[in-house]
Amino acid sequence: MKKEKQVKEKKAKEVKVVKKEKKTIKTEKIKTAKIVIKEILKKEKIKEPKIIAEKPVKPVKEAKELKKAKKSSKNEDTGSVGFQVNNFTQKIISLTKHLKSHAQDFDSRRGLLIMVGKRRRLLNYIKKNDPAEYEKIVKVLKLKA
Repeated sequence: MKKEKQVKEKKAKEVKVVKKEKKTIKTEKIKTAKIVIKEILKKEKIKEPKIIAEKPVKPVKEAKELKKAKKSSKNEDTGSVGFQVNNFTQKIISLTKHLKSHAQDFDSRRGLLIMVGKRRRLLNYIKKNDPAEYEKIVKVLKLKA
């Protein structure tokens, strides 16, 4: 029993040593690869390449947030009726483009009709409570009154 435990302990120690050696070998390979690249660049008299991005690529969510920030009169104005109408209009435009190329997408068509109804109700609310704002929104978004 004692001999079996000792053998198992030796194997475990050997495995740990092998794992450590593999890690050191990997780090050494990375270090040597970097050194080799630097030496090649020195021989060819080339400076290390600098990566320069002309325009940073913005993810879709950030682009949408920027649009919302620009279109709202205040940063915290996302609940205003005018902003909501504008937001629905942008979504409706994108969905109509999608449906032109995907005529059989009935689920998206249903979503589009729901959004159009919500926008219409919001516009009716504005028309009832603030006719001047209604006229302004209709002109800006080029909607049929």
